[in-house]
Amino acid sequence: MVRDHLEDFVRTRRGVEAFVEPATNVTPPTVLLIATTGEWTRRRVNQALIRDLSERLAIPVYDVQQVGYPQRMREWNAKAKKEAAADLERGIDPVG
Repeated sequence: MVRDHLEDFVRTRRGVEAFVEPATNVTPPTVLLIATTGEWTRRRVNQALIRDLSERLAIPVYDVQQVGYPQRMREWNAKAKKEAAADLERGIDPVG
């Protein structure tokens, strides 16, 4: 299920890169896939899955503690938040 979602994200978007987030006291390690548009997805994963996806799908993997989050992700989040607020003002339910 997780593997299918991540593979689909990589195959349906351009320029996807993986950013590994370390485990915390409350969450296991996660991987954040970010497309060139800034669109992203996050899932809990183990190191073996990250390695496999990187090799099979030819995507670069970065340690988020080393490189940080890319600006394009922040820009996409800001745009999505603005669009959601505009939808609410127009009376459009963002959930469906």
